[in-house]
Amino acid sequence: MIEKFIEGYKRFHDSYFANDSELFAELAQGQKPSTLVIACSDSRADPAIVLDSKPGDLFVVRNVANLVPPYEKGGGYHGVSAALEFGVCALNVEHIIVLGHRQCGGIKALFEGIPDDMQGEFIMPWVSMAKRAADRVHADHTHTWETDKLCACEMGGIIVSMENLQTFPWIKSRLKEGTLQLHGWYFDIVSGEMSAYDTESLKFVPLA
Repeated sequence: MIEKFIEGYKRFHDSYFANDSELFAELAQGQKPSTLVIACSDSRADPAIVLDSKPGDLFVVRNVANLVPPYEKGGGYHGVSAALEFGVCALNVEHIIVLGHRQCGGIKALFEGIPDDMQGEFIMPWVSMAKRAADRVHADHTHTWETDKLCACEMGGIIVSMENLQTFPWIKSRLKEGTLQLHGWYFDIVSGEMSAYDTESLKFVPLA
């Protein structure tokens, strides 16, 4: 299987890299992405492909279930928070997109639990930060099909991350100044449709 990726790199180098030398010469001087994307690690939802972007367009943070923890200074390693700080404070991105997707394994683990034979150390504590999204769905969608409940929970997880983003002081200040904007997008990998969270209607609406 690894040979597949070696051959892929060769094709990239010989065609993409060689044919766009001006772009890569510019990128060699540094990066200036306009947008930070918080996406899921799921192999089916690569933001660069889904958004048809070029190298240098996106500063991407990927993790299980595209989650953002709340701001905190306590001990431990803060990978997501460090990436946010770099993207916002050093790169001065103008947009942050929380990009969730349908059939998210992390949200499913939160919503349905993990079978005993698949229990690990890190997944459940991580996805539990979106527990309030699952609680809302269980309370508000009692007569909804399970598949629709899971989709609602995936969308709810995006909202949780958007709420947590606003607990970071340097994000909150830029939002107030109008130099930064937050977006919540949901990619349906079944239909290919992208929806965006509308803060007025409090619903996800088709993006295009």
